[in-house]
Amino acid sequence: MSPSVISLLRVPLGLGGARPGAELGPKSLIDAGLIRQLNHIHVHVSDEGSISIDSSTDSSAPRNSKLKHLETIAQVNARLRDKIDSLMEKCTFPLILGGDHSIAIGTIAGLTRHYQRLGVIWFDAHGDLNTPDTSPSGNIHGMSLAVSLDQGHPLLTELRKGCHPLDPAKVVIVGARELDQGEREMIKRLGITCFTMHEIDRYGMAAIMEKTLEIVSDGTDGVHLSFDIDSLDPYEAPGTGTTVRGGATYREAHFALEMMFEANLLTSAEFVEVNPLLDHNKQTVKLANELICSALGKRIL
Repeated sequence: MSPSVISLLRVPLGLGGARPGAELGPKSLIDAGLIRQLNHIHVHVSDEGSISIDSSTDSSAPRNSKLKHLETIAQVNARLRDKIDSLMEKCTFPLILGGDHSIAIGTIAGLTRHYQRLGVIWFDAHGDLNTPDTSPSGNIHGMSLAVSLDQGHPLLTELRKGCHPLDPAKVVIVGARELDQGEREMIKRLGITCFTMHEIDRYGMAAIMEKTLEIVSDGTDGVHLSFDIDSLDPYEAPGTGTTVRGGATYREAHFALEMMFEANLLTSAEFVEVNPLLDHNKQTVKLANELICSALGKRIL
C-alpha cells in the first residue's frame, strides 16, 4: 500500500548487539527531523510513542543459555508484538524505528497474528539466521530472522504462539555479504532466497529488486520490510555496530526503496541498527531518514 498515514513506533533497545548505542537510534532519527520530512511528502504521522525497556533486572545470560540479555529481549519483544497486534486492528501502516535488529522478532510476531501469508524483505549485510547452536557471539540481533522462522531458543520462539507461520519461500534477504556457516546451511535447508552483493554486482539492483518483489508478493497477503542500515557500505553509513565493507551504495539503497514504493506492496516497515555513538557528523542518521522517506514516497522529481 502507499500509506498517507503511518503509525510511528520507537523501540529503543540496544541489548541485542555487541556495542552500545543502537538504543539511541529512534530518538536520533526523530530529533533529525523525520516527522517533519514525512509530513513534507504528505505522509501523516500518528506518533505511537515508545516500547518500554526495563533492564533493571536483566541478567546477561540466564541459566543454561549463552544468549546475552535473553530475558529482557524476550520481554521487550512481547510488548512490541502486542503493540503491533493492536495497531493492526486499526488497519494502519506500522513504521518501527529501532533499536537493534532483535526487535524484528516482536514486529514479525505481531504482524503474523494478522497476515496469514506474510512476505518479508530482509535488507541486511547479515542473514540473522543464527541459533544458540550456531551463533559465534550469543548476540540475539543475529538470530531474529531465525526466530521468526520458528528456529531458536524456546523463550524467543514461544513469542510466536498464536501467530501464522512465516513461509521461508516468501522471505528474501538482500545485500548479504557476511554469513556464518550455520546461516548458509539454514538458507539452503529452508529454501530462503538470498541475494548477496555478488548478485547485486552481477545483475544490478533493478533486476534483484524486480525478482525480490515478485517472490514476496506471490500468494502473500502483506509485505514487510526489515531494513538494517548496515546493508549499506560503511563509507555511506558508518554509524552502525556491525559494519562490513562492500555494501550497497547510496543510490542503490535509495533505488531499491523507491522500487518498493512504486510496487505499492509494503504494508509495514522497520529500520534498525542506527548507532549515533559510532556516527560521523550525523551522516548515518540523516541517511536513514532519507531512506525512510524514499520507502514512503519521496522522489527527486
